[in-house]
Amino acid sequence: MRPWPLLVLLVLVGCQTVPATLPVAEPTPAAACLWSDEGVSVTETLRRAVVALENDGFLIRHTATAPALVSAERTRILPGYGDRHGDWERRGVFGGIGLGGGRGGFGGGVMIGFGGVGSLTRDATELERVSLLVSDGEVRVSRDLQVIDWRGELVESRSASSEAFCGGLRRSMGTGDEP
Repeated sequence: MRPWPLLVLLVLVGCQTVPATLPVAEPTPAAACLWSDEGVSVTETLRRAVVALENDGFLIRHTATAPALVSAERTRILPGYGDRHGDWERRGVFGGIGLGGGRGGFGGGVMIGFGGVGSLTRDATELERVSLLVSDGEVRVSRDLQVIDWRGELVESRSASSEAFCGGLRRSMGTGDEP
């Protein structure tokens, strides 16, 4: 066996480094996503959160009392989000001709039929996840959005802990005035 492939492998392994900082949410959560809830019991806060999230169309995925946590999610279809100009399986309206090859072979084919409407069913799905944590009299809300295309691939992922969402959740939970 020749030693040079092993030497190249050792050099590449030595180039690997660790990140200088841990990942952080971008954009940072809004100030309205953290509030004090001193006058209400933990179980009452969790109950209010479950009711508020279910009324907003969320499906409760997990609840726990130690630590006091509620996890919920909802999905919705995003019509027209798909890439209509992508080359993935592009066909003409009345068919197409294809030539290609691979592994030393050559192939060709003709598709006859009415096509072109397949992209109408290729809508993306938005997955919205919310977590609410109650500890030491404080309520902390975290929300993220993911867009998944029709092939099941993640297209977009971001933190969405906005002032509007957290303020609305707090009002619907009936925990007093918003700061």
